[in-house]
Amino acid sequence: MKTNSRYLTDVLTTAIAPAIWGSTYFVTTSFLPQGYPLTVALLRALPAGLLLLLIVRKLPTGVWWGRAFLLGALNFSFFWAMLFVSAYRLPGGVAATVGAVQPLIVVALSRLFLGKPVRPLAVLAGLAGMVGVGLLVLTPKASLDLVGVAAGLAGAVSMAFGTVLSRRWAPPVSNLTFTAWQLTAGGILLVPFALFLEPALPAPSIANIVGIAYLGLIGAAFTYLLWFRGLSRIEPSAVSSLGFLSPVVATLLGWLALGQSLTPLQIAGFALVLAGVWLSQRTMMPLRPIRPAASPEPASRPV
Repeated sequence: MKTNSRYLTDVLTTAIAPAIWGSTYFVTTSFLPQGYPLTVALLRALPAGLLLLLIVRKLPTGVWWGRAFLLGALNFSFFWAMLFVSAYRLPGGVAATVGAVQPLIVVALSRLFLGKPVRPLAVLAGLAGMVGVGLLVLTPKASLDLVGVAAGLAGAVSMAFGTVLSRRWAPPVSNLTFTAWQLTAGGILLVPFALFLEPALPAPSIANIVGIAYLGLIGAAFTYLLWFRGLSRIEPSAVSSLGFLSPVVATLLGWLALGQSLTPLQIAGFALVLAGVWLSQRTMMPLRPIRPAASPEPASRPV
């Protein structure tokens, strides 16, 4: 079988997104004020979304208003809120392992909404990746909290639905516009929660501004553009499996930048994660080049 070089290029390009997301924990703990998760999520999403809207100068029309807000909630607002609840109530390793169930949920939802067959190798890849993440981040002292576990599962289900529906609905606009709509909608939905559930953010330092700018421009606008581009070209289960790369990068950054040690179990976890990602991509690789799902962007009124 001749290797589909275009597919491999799409996979590698999409993989940049979760690799960058792996730096989120380091940036958040090193550059941002603690105790303002919803406000930080709002500042990460809304300014980046509005900036992209100014660039694309296109608003949703018709049914896409509702879809933009639903996807904005699934991929950003609700997902990030559950992620923070899980992170606060669970040790980081447990939270990451619970979230790693997402690719398996995507496999099931792809069958339900897209009519894709459930491939045993895709399930095996998801299980391998999940076990690998557990080896990477779990510690013997890790404890469980039912609310934290429920929040982690809810976040994984939310992002899984957002991933599959983004592919099912195949927006009639460019990936840049699609990203702008969702980031803006997700940011708007976060406004009341940030205002009423958290105290006012103190005057930001230069480090805070740099951290927020990085998370918004690089960690949200740029990465989700790559993510949604990947969803328009690659099977959702294959895209979702790339998310296993985030804890890999986070662990490597902890080792390189924070002086954390690597154990033999963590090294085994690295190998399992990479094996799971490779198996997922190998299983989903088409025999011939595929076309992007999104259609050319029609004319619509400017912002």
